[in-house]
Formats: sequence, C-alpha cells, structure tokens
Amino acid sequence: MKIITLICGIALLSGCTIISPKTEINGPYTKPNKAPEIEALNWQLVESLSDEFNDNHIDLTKWQLQPRANGWVWIGRPPGLFKAENVTEAEGNLNVEVSVLPNKKTIENKEFLYQGAIVRSLEAGQPGWYYETRMKANATEMSSTFWLMTKGNTVKKLELDIQECVGKRSDNAADWSKGWDQIFHSNSIHRTNQYNPDHIQIEDSVTTKTKNHERYYVYAAWWKSETEVRFYLDGEYVYSITPPIGWDVPAFIHMAIETYDWNPVPQGGGMIKTGNKEQRTTSYDWVRVWQIKPEAN
Repeated sequence: MKIITLICGIALLSGCTIISPKTEINGPYTKPNKAPEIEALNWQLVESLSDEFNDNHIDLTKWQLQPRANGWVWIGRPPGLFKAENVTEAEGNLNVEVSVLPNKKTIENKEFLYQGAIVRSLEAGQPGWYYETRMKANATEMSSTFWLMTKGNTVKKLELDIQECVGKRSDNAADWSKGWDQIFHSNSIHRTNQYNPDHIQIEDSVTTKTKNHERYYVYAAWWKSETEVRFYLDGEYVYSITPPIGWDVPAFIHMAIETYDWNPVPQGGGMIKTGNKEQRTTSYDWVRVWQIKPEAN
C-alpha cells in the first residue's frame, strides 16, 4: 500500500511536513549491498507489464481477469473456482478476495465450493528481465502466488513459480507442506504435454520472518538467462534455480488464488468461511517488470 508519511515535531515550527511517496523508481527494489549484481545494472521499466494499482480501476489493457480467454482455459482446481468479479483495485492494491460460493457449482463434472481468481498479463515477459511484486498473502487455506507461464501446447511448456504459499495449513495437509504458510518458495517446471511425457520440477525455498499473511513481502526473480533464474526476497538474493530445459520461450505473468489438493479445505470451509475480509484477501501493492537498458552507441 502506498503510504504518505506525516512528520510532526517541536523542531518543525511550521507544523507538519508531508513526505510524498517516491515518484520515480529507477530499478528493482533492493537492499543496499544485498543484490550487487542487480544494483550494478541500468534498468528500465517495462510499462506494459508493470502496474502500481493506484487509480482504483483495473487496467484491462494490461491484465486479463476472465479465466477463459486469449487461449487460456484453466478455471481453477476444484473445489476452488476462478471468478473475475473477485478481483478489485482499491487503496493502492490489486485485491483478490476468496469466499464460499453462494451455491455449489458443477462444471464439466467437477464440483466447486469456493471462489478465488486468476489475473494474467496480456503481454509476455522475456528472458533477461526482472519480475517483482510486493504482496501480502491471504490467511486462508487457499494460495497466494506470483508466477510465469508459457502459452500454448508447445514443445517447451514451462512454468516459473516465483512465489507460492498458503495462508493456513489444513489439519489434513500433506506432511511435506509444513511451513508453507511462512515461506518464499519457487519452482521451475517443465510441464507434461504431448511433446514431454515427464513432469520435471526443480524447487527451492527459504523461511520468511513472519507468516506470509502477516505483512507485505517483495518477491522477485531475475530470469537472467535460459539456464539461470535468480530469486530475491525483500531486495536480497536468496537462491538460484537452473531450469530443467533451456528456457528461451516468452512467458506471461499469473497471479492465482487457488485451492490445493495437498492442503484440503476443512469441511465447513475453514478460514475461507470464517475469516474476515482482510484475512480472505490477497493484496498486490505493485507489480514491476524491468529490462536492462540497451547500451548507447
């Protein structure tokens, strides 16, 4: 959320001084000396993939809210259904609110009880670019995510999960998912399709200072090359992943709030039903994508 700081004190004889938010951003968010390889480069913002979410309406020239459109067909993993009306922009955030569906829905023989949403970029990102978001997760059994995906049934069907977490672990969650409500977790996946029968996944993670839903974190990845992706948490380098196959295919940003079979929603709805609006909302303060400035001739 964009904050205006008010400083008052005895020494300020004129009363209070208003310090406005920084209006010019020259590069990715970094902590001094914690990401020197990023600070050493000259970056320029990719406007078509970046948004500060400050104007109280969703920019539909950048973002797709409908689950099925423009070649995308996924409507959510049962029992969680993606619905565009759950996405709003207000108070400097893109917000995705989850809840119990008013009525159970059956679509293509699949039963849906809960609702979230998926937001996709209309333009694709490229190798060499830096992708970051400042996000506060919801506090429910559903996810909060920020990731990239190639489009179409191509030989290289690739997914890069920059951040993937849940707000609350279910009592029946898979044993391996311990800590998934307090985590910076990333995947590089070569997905199964007609050209690739084998699902190949490489992942890494670190523990965050608090539960993901307790505060905003900046989650980021530098898709440095087709063989290296570097990941950053709150402006500090934490780990790298080598994709399972050379990744030179453009990919689209995804922000999906979904259900997982490995973290099943408790009977009755759990926090999806009992949480207040803030607890049921994933908030994205901003999304920024950067490319290295071309050298002047």
